[in-house]
Amino acid sequence: MKLSIKKMNEQFASEILQWQYAEPYDFYNNELSDENVQEMLDHPYFAIFNNQGELIGYYCTGLAAQVPKGQDIGAYIECCVDIGIGMKPNLTGQGLGTAFFSFIVQTVQQEHHLPLRLTVALFNKRAIHLYEKLGFVKAIEFSTPTEFITMLKKM
Repeated sequence: MKLSIKKMNEQFASEILQWQYAEPYDFYNNELSDENVQEMLDHPYFAIFNNQGELIGYYCTGLAAQVPKGQDIGAYIECCVDIGIGMKPNLTGQGLGTAFFSFIVQTVQQEHHLPLRLTVALFNKRAIHLYEKLGFVKAIEFSTPTEFITMLKKM
């Protein structure tokens, strides 16, 4: 699967914000609003496309990838690049995650020469398995009341 990246724009953000995931992943559903579109434009968000030019996912880095409650409890003290990802709902669960996430990890590591960190809802065993497969290890657990874990990948 050949993937490419484009800087987030209003059209891409609007499409992504309308994606609807099935339970229990509906936790990741967003609402299309001017405020949410602006959030994606004001922070480092990037759209990911397949070789047919179809928008298949996105990633973000920095504060946009952190859960605010985690900041309150010190989950993000260590110097890392935080990453967040999302894949188009109809593509999840089809074995595409490894290629998709590997592409993101390689892209971010080429740009930033720091360890990587991500935050994932503890119920999302499918994502956690993928992250562990690519070398991430569990670090800190916290509740918002949703339970989250941070995972780290050293350089």
